[in-house]
Amino acid sequence: MILANAFCLFFFLDETLRSLASPSSLQGSELHGWRPQVDCVRANELCAAESNCSSRYRTLRQCLAGRDRNTMLANKECQAALEVLQESPLYDCRCKRGMKKELQCLQIYWSIHLGLTEGEEFYEASPYEPVTSRLSDIFRLASIFSGTGTDPAVSTKSNHCLDAAKACNLNDNCKKLRSSYISICNREISPTERCNRRKCHKALRQFFDRVPSEYTYRMLFCSCQDQACAERRRQTILPSCSYEDKEKPNCLDLRSLCRTDHLCRSRLADFHANCRASYRTITSCPADNYQACLGSYAGMIGFDMTPNYVDSNPTGIVVSPWCNCRGSGNMEEECEKFLRDFTENPCLRNAIQAFGNGTDVNMSPKGPSLPATQAPRVEKTPSLPDDLSDSTSLGTSVITTCTSIQEQGLKANNSKELSMCFTEEVLKDSWESVLERLGSFGVSC
Repeated sequence: MILANAFCLFFFLDETLRSLASPSSLQGSELHGWRPQVDCVRANELCAAESNCSSRYRTLRQCLAGRDRNTMLANKECQAALEVLQESPLYDCRCKRGMKKELQCLQIYWSIHLGLTEGEEFYEASPYEPVTSRLSDIFRLASIFSGTGTDPAVSTKSNHCLDAAKACNLNDNCKKLRSSYISICNREISPTERCNRRKCHKALRQFFDRVPSEYTYRMLFCSCQDQACAERRRQTILPSCSYEDKEKPNCLDLRSLCRTDHLCRSRLADFHANCRASYRTITSCPADNYQACLGSYAGMIGFDMTPNYVDSNPTGIVVSPWCNCRGSGNMEEECEKFLRDFTENPCLRNAIQAFGNGTDVNMSPKGPSLPATQAPRVEKTPSLPDDLSDSTSLGTSVITTCTSIQEQGLKANNSKELSMCFTEEVLKDSWESVLERLGSFGVSC
């Protein structure tokens, strides 16, 4: 009996470690043979130190200059360069968002991968390293700030977007960069030109890239009970300058314009990689990773593809870039598909609602998502842009609620710490699968 139990324990541990280390648990696009992945700047340095690689890389860049892909591939020298580079560190390289040489890194990445893609693909692989964080602190902080677990009457009366602005003003870096983009985006150039959109976009990118997400996410994804709060949320990026324009361009034209810029192209590809609706997961997000989707969404702010809330509805979350599909011709179906990735995306909607409610993957409902907030109520005070003189007082209680996935949904289990939920479910699932496999061999534990 003792030996049988020892065998079961050993087999369970072995299977668990195998499952956690399995390559299938990683994104397939991140694996290519056994080579370690490096950032593209470092991969370029490694290639430059090897004569065959460096000469082939120069050849490829010349092949791509002023030529379409079909013309390039018809050239044997260009084909040979591609084949060699697919076995170099350049092929697997990725970039980190906000890294010191981000633009240089992305230029190197696309110089390789534009030669490998088959024309204008609808979805492109992300050049950024995957986000692997789970049950992050920002979701637990959001549960404090949104009033989860407190008196419902107090929470309903709170304007969480106003509270987020006040919290930002208590942080020197957040206040400084927020003041900067508000000033730039509100500065009128002439009676016909209300602002300098290029400078506004640059200031917004600096804010979202340099300020910690516990401040930026709270302002961008705060939960709302009424229209005044929702309008403040919509005004976070000062849409009259950064988002809106006199006329809405066609979405495919906007996408094509975005793809001419390495940074914009990369942020859009990253959004598709991390927010593209997946119907094989609990949350409709790839790998059930809310953190990755929210980060990718925020990463597009400050570009031509900047998304925003389409209205001030506090409960119906709909976001979109500033575009429509009029004039699409025979490309209308593709255009509508592209636009729906924003306006009707369950992954993005669930991620925004989850953050606003202070919940992460293990606390998200299974099946159709419920409204994140209560029905709107009439508020007499008008919605106003964020006031830089805001102040705040922060709560101190932390909600450590945990849930377990049931066949009919997720059932709360208040006796467990949130940080233990994910581990507990993994081990439970692994143990059950091991018992099932052992049973097939006639072994009983």
